[in-house]
Amino acid sequence: MHQYERVLKLHGIFKSHRRPVDVQRLREELGCSRATLYRDIAFLRDALGAPLDSDPEGRGYAYADGEGERFELPGLWLTSEELSALMALEALVARSDPGVLADALAPFRARVEKLLNEQAGTKQQPLERIRVVPWGSRKLNQQVFRAVAGAVLARQQLKFRYRARTTGADSVRHVSPQRLTHYRDNWYLDAWDHDREALRSFAVDRIGAVEPLDKPAADRDEKELNDTLASSYGIFAGAPKAWATIRFSARAARWVADEHWHSLQEGRWLDDGRYELKVPYSQSRELVMDILRYGPDAQVVAPQSLREEIRIMHKLALDEYDHAKP
Repeated sequence: MHQYERVLKLHGIFKSHRRPVDVQRLREELGCSRATLYRDIAFLRDALGAPLDSDPEGRGYAYADGEGERFELPGLWLTSEELSALMALEALVARSDPGVLADALAPFRARVEKLLNEQAGTKQQPLERIRVVPWGSRKLNQQVFRAVAGAVLARQQLKFRYRARTTGADSVRHVSPQRLTHYRDNWYLDAWDHDREALRSFAVDRIGAVEPLDKPAADRDEKELNDTLASSYGIFAGAPKAWATIRFSARAARWVADEHWHSLQEGRWLDDGRYELKVPYSQSRELVMDILRYGPDAQVVAPQSLREEIRIMHKLALDEYDHAKP
C-alpha cells in the first residue's frame, strides 16, 4: 500500500474512533511495519496538521477531542479505486463521443494517470476493457458545446443561431440557459427563451454562432423545469396531454418490464404473460417510433388516436413493401 493510501486510511480510522487506537491494530489495518507506521503518523501530524494525540504510554493514537470532528485532509484525497473509477468515467465520456471535451479532459486524464502510477507503481489501467457503443449520436461542434456548457455553469445569458430539424428554418435565439440534458446519446440545452417567454429545449448539434452575453441568466424554478420539460414522453416539452397504454406480447414482455421509458411510467404483468405499460406524452412522434420498433409484439390499447396512428404507420410500411420496387 502506497503512503498516500495509508495516510488516507489512518485519517478514516481516527475519524471513526474517539478513543486511542492501539499501534498494533493500526499496523494490521495498514499492513506495514512499526517504523513505517510512525513515519506516516508523523507526516499526518506535522505535514498535514492533524490534531493527533497519543495515550500516556504512547501505545495508541487518536484525534484530539473536539478537533477531530472538524479536521479534514487538505486538498482532494482519493484512493486508487476511486481514481480508477474516475478514469473509467473519463473513458466512457471520451469513447461515447471522441470529439466532445476530448481536449479539455486530456490534462485531467494525465494527472489522474500520474496519481495512479504513484500509488500503484507502473501498473497500467486496462481501459481498453471498457467498450462503449454509441447509438444515434449526432456530430457535435466541440467549441459550441464548450460555450453552451460554460454558460450553463457560469449562469450567463446566450445568443445563438438555431436551425430547427423539422423545418430547416434558421432563427436567432436569446436565452437564459437552465441545464444541459444528455438524452439518447445526444445533448440538449434546456433554456428560458426571452423572446418567446417560454421554456424550450434546443439540440446542441443544431446550435451555431454562439455569443455569450454579459448578463446573468434568469433562473427558473426546478419544479417548473421538470413540469414543462420532463413530465412528458421523450425530449418534447409541454405538460402531458394523454396517457398511452401499450400491451406487449409475452415474448417482448421480458425486455420491456426491465426498461425505463419514463419517470412516471406504470407497468403491470397480465395473467396471460403479457406486459402492460402506461406512459404520459404530449407529442406522439417519439413514442410512435419506440412502439414501432417492437413491431407485432406491441399493441396500443389507448388512446384511440394513438392506436389509429400506429395502425396507419404499419399499413404505410406494408404498402411500401407491396408496391415499391426493390
